[in-house]
Amino acid sequence: MKIGLCMPYMVRDYDRDRILTWARRIDDGPFDTLSCGERITDYTYEMHTLVSAAAAVTSRVRINPSLYVLPMRSAVLTAKSIATLDAVSGGRVEVTVGIGGRPFDYQAVGASFEKRHQRLDDQVAEMKKVWRGERLFEGSGEIGPRSPQTPHIPIYAGAMGPKAIARAAQWADGIYGASMGGDREGHAKIFDMARAAWKETGRKEKPYLIGGFWYSLAPNAKHELQEYVFNYMRYAGEEFARGWASTMSRHAPEAIKDAIANIRAAGADECILVPATAHYDEIDKLAPLVK
Repeated sequence: MKIGLCMPYMVRDYDRDRILTWARRIDDGPFDTLSCGERITDYTYEMHTLVSAAAAVTSRVRINPSLYVLPMRSAVLTAKSIATLDAVSGGRVEVTVGIGGRPFDYQAVGASFEKRHQRLDDQVAEMKKVWRGERLFEGSGEIGPRSPQTPHIPIYAGAMGPKAIARAAQWADGIYGASMGGDREGHAKIFDMARAAWKETGRKEKPYLIGGFWYSLAPNAKHELQEYVFNYMRYAGEEFARGWASTMSRHAPEAIKDAIANIRAAGADECILVPATAHYDEIDKLAPLVK
């Protein structure tokens, strides 16, 4: 099973030196993938800019922005940005797309929250046309650029429910279906649905399966982890967010190793860990656990 690490993006006082140091240490460490999430509202850094900076200062790890909330974006502009990112990285990009779950993010950028599942399906098809160099309409010309992986950049669906996974089976290379507490049961349920959906569509290849969880190894790790999850989920209501945050337990080395073992046992091809802080302990103390 491959191991990925997410760049911090829900943090403050995150300057150039820390951003680039994080990227370089991920590239230097025992990690296969560098990831980053996307949010608009609340205090966050912009995902595509962070992974572009990381692509420029790394040379080995795969780059997987996880995920582009595609229905609140322009599919064509996003496809162009991703192809350019692939050129900057030297062909190391794979992407995850999904609908997100935060109406406020859509509202903030002036996008409709309605019919987002169908828009996602249609947008993925449009992105693939861009990557294949096809004209989108008379007079458009080729959008470009041709990426090093042309005509196909690996694309995964951020999906957890049966309907979303069934739709993704029509166009995705795999599923990023993280049960973020690091449990085996939640991941196994998602992965079983993905395998069944791929089989149902008649696809011969198996879906690439990605899991993941939140963790912290920073000073005062339990507090940092639970506050991170509370802030992440607060859009759903403070009581709900506090209750979920209180269940987070991946804040010690053994607990993190157990979570990785759980996801491996569930059948994952890859596990992406998401740190609660930008403290360097999150990398330095994690690396020996995943070698």
